[in-house]
Amino acid sequence: MNVQAASAPPGRSTPLEISGRHRVTGRSMLPPWPEGMQEIVVGLGCFWGAERLFWELPGVHVTAVGYAGGVTPNPTYEETCTGRTGHAEVVRIVFEAEVISLETLLRYFWEAHDPTQGDRQGNDIGPQYRSIILTLDENQQERARHSREAYARALAEQGRGPITTEILPLEVFYYAEEYHQQYLDKNPGGYCGLKGTGVSCPINA
Repeated sequence: MNVQAASAPPGRSTPLEISGRHRVTGRSMLPPWPEGMQEIVVGLGCFWGAERLFWELPGVHVTAVGYAGGVTPNPTYEETCTGRTGHAEVVRIVFEAEVISLETLLRYFWEAHDPTQGDRQGNDIGPQYRSIILTLDENQQERARHSREAYARALAEQGRGPITTEILPLEVFYYAEEYHQQYLDKNPGGYCGLKGTGVSCPINA
């Protein structure tokens, strides 16, 4: 997303304070990760439901919600909701690749939301809700692009529009406030905006 830094909220030089402990798994949400772990960062609308989707998967070591893809350093939720930070609401997924593959994670990503909607997901409107994959290396970039191409073909066969999902290198992940971390575990009846297209993603898991 193109955002003018001059008009973006200035943010702050220090990170938002969080406990660093995952409420569900008890594991650290802060690096360094145990040996053999990989990570990827994805945005598929409101991060509350998205985080729960991934923390429940076998092979996922830990998750955290935050902001990425924009220009404002260490943004708050309120700043991100203005749409002027350039950030999307995202989930950091740390996973054991020998147990769950990147392709499996990407399949869950594609099928859990509608990646054709641009700067929104359903009733959640704004660039902070856009579909985005932020990769850690060229290998992930290539595999993410391959999955996007495969899902685009599947959607086209069902008469759906083109995918708007961005695939970019991760520059920095900013942790969201403590109350957003594992939000749906703290608030089991809370809002979950996940709603897929009903079209399966034909990539090898």
